[in-house]
Amino acid sequence: KGDYKELKVWNKSMQLAASAYEVARLLPVEEKFALADQIADAVSIPSNIAEGYGRQSEKEFLQFLFIARGSTFELETQIGLCSIIHASDEKKITDTLNLIQETGKMITSFISFLKNKDNQ
Repeated sequence: KGDYKELKVWNKSMQLAASAYEVARLLPVEEKFALADQIADAVSIPSNIAEGYGRQSEKEFLQFLFIARGSTFELETQIGLCSIIHASDEKKITDTLNLIQETGKMITSFISFLKNKDNQ
C-alpha cells in the first residue's frame, strides 16, 4: 500500500499547514488566542489524510478525506477573515489562500479517483 508520506495531497497539505501557522504567527497579540488557535487547527488537514490512509478500508479513508476537505473550507474562512481585519501580511494571506485552493482541489480529485476506482 505504500506510505501516506508519498501522497502528493498529503505533502501539499503539509505545506498548507506550515503556511497557515506562518499567518497565525503574524497576527496581533489580541488575536493570538482566538483566531490564531483556530488557524493552528490547519494541522488537522494532513493529519486526517494520514489517519484515513492508515485505516483498514477505503471507505474509512474516503471519510477522512471528506473531513480534510471540509477543514480546507474552514481554514479558508479563517484566513479570509485575517485579510478582512488586516491582521496579517497580505502576500502571505494570498499565498496561503492559493495553497488552500490547490489542496482542496487535490483532495476532491483524490476522492473522485477513489470513488471511480471502486465503480470500475
